[in-house]
Amino acid sequence: QVQLHESGGGLVQAGGSLRLSCAASGRILSMYAMGWFRQAPGKERDFVAVISGSGTSTIYADSVKGRFTVSRDNAKNTVYLQMNSLKLEDTAVYYCAAGRWGMVESAFGYWGQGTQVTVSS
Repeated sequence: QVQLHESGGGLVQAGGSLRLSCAASGRILSMYAMGWFRQAPGKERDFVAVISGSGTSTIYADSVKGRFTVSRDNAKNTVYLQMNSLKLEDTAVYYCAAGRWGMVESAFGYWGQGTQVTVSS
């Protein structure tokens, strides 16, 4: 069993930055690929990024490529999402998830409760 807890969300102006953290407990995080997803109001939950268990491989959604960076510190059982050059359309609830390598929700069996990111003009 893995428990995940996101933090670091908040209100930021367009063009600004935020760093989300996802702290894991219960099992060794390095066993899992870690994904970030987001859900905007009235929309489906979308893939944002994924990082392999070792941290050597990453994939990003086209919409965030070049602006967001996913990283992990397995010694701290924590995964990060650094978000730069934020846009209004990045406003969403952001979720971290643990599971298999992939870009779809079904690849991940463990989910955090989400953290709100709001980008203002």
